[in-house]
This record gives sequence, structure tokens and C-alpha cells, in this order.
Amino acid sequence: MPVTVLACLLALLVLRGLATNEVFHDNRIAVSVDKTTVPQNLLDGGPIIDARGAKNAHPVSYHVPDHTVVLSFDDGPSPEWTPKILDLLAAHHIHASFFVTGAMTSRNPDLIRKIVAGGHEIGVHTFTHPDLAYQSHARIAWELGQTQLALAGVAGVHSALFRPPYSSTADAMDDWNYPVVKYAGAHGYLTAFIDSDTEDWQRPGVDKIVKAATPTTPGKGELILLHDAGGDRSQTVTALGQILDQLQGEGYRFATISEALGASDATVPVHGFQLWAGKAFIWTTQLSVNLLPVLVTLLAIAGFLNFARFALMLVTATLHRRRSRRPDFAWGPPVTRPVTVLVPAYNERECIANTLNSLAASEHPIEVIVIDDGSSDGTADIVEAMNLPFVRLIRQENGGKSTALNTGIAAASHDIIVMMDGDTVFEPSTVRELVQPFADPRIGAVAGNAKVGNRETVIGAWQHIEYVLGFNLDRRMYDMLNIMPTIPGAIGAFRRDALRRVGGMSDDTLAEDTDVTMAMLCDGWKVVYAERARAWTEAPASLQQLWSQRYRWSYGTMQAMWKHRRSLTDRGPAGRFGRLGLPMVALFGVVSPLLAPLIDIFLLYGVLFVDAPKTLSAWAGFLLIQGVLAWYAFRLDGEKPWHLVTLPVQQVVYRQLMYIVLLQSSITALTGGRLRWQKLQRTGEVAAPVEA
Repeated sequence: MPVTVLACLLALLVLRGLATNEVFHDNRIAVSVDKTTVPQNLLDGGPIIDARGAKNAHPVSYHVPDHTVVLSFDDGPSPEWTPKILDLLAAHHIHASFFVTGAMTSRNPDLIRKIVAGGHEIGVHTFTHPDLAYQSHARIAWELGQTQLALAGVAGVHSALFRPPYSSTADAMDDWNYPVVKYAGAHGYLTAFIDSDTEDWQRPGVDKIVKAATPTTPGKGELILLHDAGGDRSQTVTALGQILDQLQGEGYRFATISEALGASDATVPVHGFQLWAGKAFIWTTQLSVNLLPVLVTLLAIAGFLNFARFALMLVTATLHRRRSRRPDFAWGPPVTRPVTVLVPAYNERECIANTLNSLAASEHPIEVIVIDDGSSDGTADIVEAMNLPFVRLIRQENGGKSTALNTGIAAASHDIIVMMDGDTVFEPSTVRELVQPFADPRIGAVAGNAKVGNRETVIGAWQHIEYVLGFNLDRRMYDMLNIMPTIPGAIGAFRRDALRRVGGMSDDTLAEDTDVTMAMLCDGWKVVYAERARAWTEAPASLQQLWSQRYRWSYGTMQAMWKHRRSLTDRGPAGRFGRLGLPMVALFGVVSPLLAPLIDIFLLYGVLFVDAPKTLSAWAGFLLIQGVLAWYAFRLDGEKPWHLVTLPVQQVVYRQLMYIVLLQSSITALTGGRLRWQKLQRTGEVAAPVEA
């Protein structure tokens, strides 16, 4: 469904582009060539050519009868000029022929209905107004068919009249556009050229328009070309009043093309499938036209959120770096007392030995409690076989991560508790760096610097960029604003008293780390980020596993936000987090990723249908800003930036992935569905810290 939504949005953009002549618009105009294939009787004949049915092999032409004038208007209808022209015609009780484009028809349905209701005749002038001499038969058929579809949708009619764009008098036909006339005739169209071209589109002046519309031979019938759209038609409207008065005074009668030929009306009603297909097309087209301002507004919101986040992260990361690297900066007296490290483990056979071996090298005194949460792969047996003196093993029935952590908290011997995942590896200095902020009694929890250990694959490199650019810069920002929403499960430390006050780890959500962190902020504790406390974790190795992990994360975060929603109206620390932290998490973590695919939809639309160089330049500029910020983030983390070569593809893929994840999480949340914890497959390839 998420992919379908994106595809539908792109299709609606294309449809809107068709209705505004932005998509598939062809400005080429053919230059007149030889007339070797055009029958001489057509070159010498009248402006109306019939190449239908049996006449296709030997087309015939018709003149407008003497003392008769047919007024024809091209390129409309226009909401500005067509009503004025219709009012003038109605005041003089005159009917005319309007050759409309499908694009203008779909945008101005009321005017088409007004033209038909006024007794005027409709003709087809293609959908996007290209020179058909350059187009294939398939494109010509599409241009004519879509215009008929639009006419059926807005007025319930089809037309058998056709005028090619950029056409003139019949004697101007050549070897390029004569095949178009024959093709149209073979499909049931009567082609109408002109006798007199007023060239009103050039705005030559009212007098010149009137003069061009006046028959050169008194009493001679003429088919006159005017325009009711395509620009400023004020001269046309003024001239039309004079033309009507003058020719009526000279005894001319005015008629539509069908009336002039004594034929049945070329505008005929349609029923059944054609009618309802047309209505569906018009409804969809109008939806696409009206939807664009909404999409542009959402794109602007997405852009604003992204740039606001970039700016805020840049400023706060710089302030965080200056604070943490000041020579006189310290949280307080060094924290040297022992701490407890909890390692909840469920089927971590491939990783648990690496995790415990890394803890064995810790520079800080620790006790380690491994809580085996009902593993079926022998994880507990491996822990026992290692026989490490500082490790205690607790076996329990499978109850979930939060239950395992609460078991460990109850068994812990010390007042500072470090939590890590069973697939994570610590550096020797990690625990020491992680617990130093607890010298400040106001601090209840500390987030460590989680890093991707298996970064050599493309997916691993993408997650490495995300961890450094997204998660770690976010943590610097939230630290400076004192609204840190999440302590990562891979590396975090808690004051035992703070955990006790908020009721320990809850199983109300799938993101127990986010839930407990928000609870601590609401309880008045400070939560900070220790950038030097690094942990190396094994990231998902496939897109499927990555999707499963992020689905759980995003759904759990939504659960935690909903659980703590009352903080929006609370007073004190809870109110501060509710009115600052929750909106930022919602805007940057939910709304922005949900809107981000609009960037790619407009990118694709701009490249394929509008202006590829400008679109790509704008996208490159946006990517450059991201690249600069990513380089700065890598520099802050002491990482080599060569993985950033995958940033352009990573941004596109991640936008779609996070959009799908968040949309599905939102649907799951809104429908009241429950998401089960999904165990990721591990390989144990992260055996030791990676050299930065």
C-alpha cells in the first residue's frame, strides 16, 4: 500500500501536468515543405475537408456558403476571455464554433457546459496543442481520444470536428500535415481549416483584427479564426463586437460549421461507459489540479523541517563539542565505584562470547549479569562454559527484554546500572566514559555512542551513515536541549534510584528504552550523551531485517509518545518535555520522514517531465547540504568519511524505507494492531571494536 500511494501521487502529478500543458508539451512547429502528396482539389478548395470513410482515398472540401460567416475560436476555453466572448455572441443571437483543447477543457468544465448550452459547436483541438506533423499515430490518437474523454466528462458530448494546432488555410497543407488530415478522417473527423486568419494572438490592434476578419470579396462566405485563450485577448473581445455589428449590418448570417454546411450537429451526446469514463477522468484531473497546492505545501513543510533540523543539529552539535572538549569541563569528581552491567540475551549464540570478552577488558570495575531469556540455542551454556569470575548468569522463562532487564535490576549489586545488547561489543574505556556523568546528582541516565561494526557491506555502510549523521547528531542536539528521548538499548547507563522511581522497565511498548527515558525526563531527571563511550553493534545485514528492526522501533516510539501524551499539559519537568521534546520527536521522527518521499516524487516528476537540469541542480544542492553536515558529523565522531560516497543512494533508499516503515507503523497504531518482537538473525561478525 505505501508503494501504491507513492505511485498514485506521481500519476496525479503527471495528470495535473497534462492539464496544465506542463507534461509532454512539444513546442516544435513544422516548417512548410513540398505539397506533392496533397490533392490539387484540396489546395484549391474550401477550408472544410471531409476524408471520412469512403472519402479517405479521395477527400473532398467544402466552402462556406455566400453571405455566411463562421466564427471559430481556438485554444480555449479561458476563464477570463471565453465568458466575455459568449456574452457578446449571446447579445447578437449568434452561434460559433469553439475548437477547445483537452487541457483547458478539464480545467474549465463549467465553460464547456456553457458553450454547449448556448447552442455553440465544439471542435477538438488536441489535448496539449502540439504540432501533429511531428507526432506518431499513437500520440495523435491519444491527443484526440483524451480530448474526447474530457468533453464526455464535462458536458456528456463528443465532437466530430477537428482542427490541427498551428493550422491555417487549406492551400497551406503540405506533405507533413496532410497525413494528419487523412488520419483524422479515417477516425471519423471532419477537419476545419480557415479562410481568414485575424492573427489576433499577436495583438496587432483592434482595427487590424477587424480588417482581417472582413471578407475581401463582398458577399463571399468565410470561416474566420479568432482565439479565446492563450494570452491577453482584450483586443479580440473589443474587435469581436465591431465585427459582429459590421457584418450583421452588411447582411451576413452567422452559423456554426455544421449549420453552414446544412449538416447535422457535430457535437453529439454520449452515454454509458464513455460518459462515466469521462466523468472519472475529469474528477481525477480536477483532484490532481487541486491536490498540487497541498503537495507543494507538504513539500515545503518537509523542506522546512529538514533544513530546520540540519541547522539545529549543526548549532547544537558545535555547542556540545565545545562544552565536552573544554579543558576545564568535568561532570564532577571522577566516578570510580563499581557498576553493574546487564546483558539480556535471547538466542545470542553467535555473539555472546564476543560481548563478554569485550567486557573482560573493561578499565572500570564491573559486575556482569547475563539474563538468559529462555534461549533455545545454548546461549546460557556458552556463558557457563566461559566461567568468567565477574559474570553471573540468570536463567528465566522467555518473558521479553523488559522483563529480563527488570530481573537484572533486582539482582544488581551497585547503584549505577549499564545496559547493553547481547550482540554488542564495548571498548575497554566504554564503561568508564559512560558512567562519568553520574558525578552530577541531577543526571538519571546517560546515552552512549552506538556505532555500526559490520559496515563493510552497502547496507552496513548506509546504517553507519545513519548512526553517525542521524542518531549521534540527534543525541547531541537533544542533550543540549535537555530533552533526550531515547537511551539506546545497545549502550546506556541508569541511576538505580531513577529506575526505581519510574517503575523500572515497562513492557507497555516495544521501545522500552524510549519509554523509560521519557519517564525519567517527566520525573525531572537529566539525560545526557557521552560521545566517548563507544559500543559496536551488529546492524541488520539485509533490507528485510532492517525493515523489521525499524518497524519495531518506529511503532514502539509511537507507543511511547502516546503513553506520555499527558505531559503536553503537565507542569514542571514533564510539561517542559511534553511541550518541547514530544513535538520535536513527532516532527523530526514521524512527520518529516512521512513527508520526505515527496522530495523524490517531485524529483522524478521534474526530471522526466519538466526541467531535468534545474531539478537535478536543486536536488544536488540539497544533497550537498546533507553531505556537508554528514562530513561534519563524521569529523565530530572521528570517523573516516569515505563511506559518504554512498550517501546519494542511501538518502533515496532510506527515505522510501522509513516512509514505508512509518506509514505501516501508523496504520498498525491507528487500527489497534499489535506488533510482536521480531528476533533478528545475527552472525557474530562484530568480535572487537572497529578502528575509527
